[in-house]
Amino acid sequence: MIMPLKQLPSWLNAVVFGLLLLLLHVQGQDSSEASPIRNTHTGQVRGSLVLVKDNNVGVHTYLGIPFAKPPVGPLRFAPPEAPEPWSGVRDGTSHSAICLQNLEMMNSEGFKNMDLPLHTLSMSEDCLYLNIYTPAHAHEGSNLPVMVWIHGGALVIGMASMTDGSMLAAIEDVVVVTIQYRLGVLGFFSTGDQHARGNWGYLDQVAALRWVQQNIAHFGGNPDLVTIFGVSAGGASVSSLVVSPMSKGLFHRAIMQSGVALHPDLIPDTHKRVYTTVANLSGCETMDSEALVHCLRGKSEAEILDINKVFKIIPAVIDGVFLPKHPQELLASVDFRPVPSIIGVNNDEYGLLVPTFSGTAQTIKEITRENLQAVLKNTASQMILPPECSDLIMEEYMGDTEDPQTLQAQFREMVGDFLFVVPTLQVAHFQRSHAPVYFYEFQHQPSYLKSIRPPYVKADHGDEVPFVFGSFFFGMKLVLTEEEESLNRRMMKYWVNFARHGNPNSEGLPYWPMMDEDEQYLQLDIQPAVGRALKARRLQFWTQTLPQKIQELKKSQNMHKEL
Repeated sequence: MIMPLKQLPSWLNAVVFGLLLLLLHVQGQDSSEASPIRNTHTGQVRGSLVLVKDNNVGVHTYLGIPFAKPPVGPLRFAPPEAPEPWSGVRDGTSHSAICLQNLEMMNSEGFKNMDLPLHTLSMSEDCLYLNIYTPAHAHEGSNLPVMVWIHGGALVIGMASMTDGSMLAAIEDVVVVTIQYRLGVLGFFSTGDQHARGNWGYLDQVAALRWVQQNIAHFGGNPDLVTIFGVSAGGASVSSLVVSPMSKGLFHRAIMQSGVALHPDLIPDTHKRVYTTVANLSGCETMDSEALVHCLRGKSEAEILDINKVFKIIPAVIDGVFLPKHPQELLASVDFRPVPSIIGVNNDEYGLLVPTFSGTAQTIKEITRENLQAVLKNTASQMILPPECSDLIMEEYMGDTEDPQTLQAQFREMVGDFLFVVPTLQVAHFQRSHAPVYFYEFQHQPSYLKSIRPPYVKADHGDEVPFVFGSFFFGMKLVLTEEEESLNRRMMKYWVNFARHGNPNSEGLPYWPMMDEDEQYLQLDIQPAVGRALKARRLQFWTQTLPQKIQELKKSQNMHKEL
């Protein structure tokens, strides 16, 4: 007679449960399935078999595969070079070290209640590795769509291991690749000349995409069906790769989530601000570019980390190589190869996470009608706008409101529009006349975050990511309501349909229209709906009304000078 599990002693129950899991893990799998070996152009790599919960679908994971030589010594502040071949079988069962970064930034209020396993992460300058998640049945010739994820983090923090591609690979039958790239000073420092052109992190992304082209077929992927996707600075990376001549032919579709190449804080600016700050902090006692680079190459990882800590965000540069011109010029002149794109934002981009990171959360909490003028003047100068613009911003967003809560909410909306919504709509408008664009606004406030966030926060920056991957940070299981489960499956299906066919639609899904002259977009929520002309008035304010007023101001100031 077989005793039901519930009648077994608890310790034995645990043993039986463990055995059941083990059987699930290896039943019907020979050792080549449990620890698969694949070829790459530099050597063989051994992965492991993961069973995706709830589905019992097997996924092979290959972690920490080098796509470039370690960027150390003379390769610090230099373009990535091809990885060295290895003999024997390389172990691909654990994550590589993460790139050098200030992890204290992730202990901020936006993250501290999430119990992230940050203390377990090792960090190194030797960090140019990628991870592959592929369905266990996939083999060379499977020709599955490939989705390459580029993490966010203001180009100063982030890691490939933070996002687990197992669920997406298992449920939607795709190959998911997550990549790392140099961050902060090591990733984006530039001297503005031949001694250190900059954009090293972007060049790393190109190197990773080249590696995918050469090798992904061995893992069941189709190199002619590659989609790049990313969030925040990862979305800005995707957008920059779209306009860069260096990435031609390396991907075929693009997804930009809350980040584009026109993001004001990530947009290529002059290199001088970062250059001067690094030179002053380095102790190198030189402003000569060649001597400074030589000196910085001699600094320890700890010394570089100390310099990194002053940067909450770091911009790319127009280096003449990865970005031959300003992205706005490249987009306007269609001096790039347009690809079908999904582009979108969340409805509360400046809700909690970004203000916390940028150190403005407290200032916002203290906004009243009395200090609003001063806060707006300061904000306008940070936006590199004339101080007189603060009155126009106040009129547009705050009107005559006296209520502090409303003023704070309007301030958050205003900065969210400036940083995320307006640049994203601009990029969508540039691209839609040359290739299909599907636009979305994610509107769902995740139930699993309600207990750790203020109630006013709606869909904050990055809230859509777990719904795309079906898991939380570092592969932690999401506790979703039934309605959220449906939203999760729907979003996975939209994203992968797009990767597979260049169109997110399929039978059984609410229809997602292409963005055309009617400005249609999808409102991604528990009940999806089609909207029109997202924030059209705000877009007009930032792209027409305000620039026009600035021109008028300049004219009248010049006339005064002449008088």
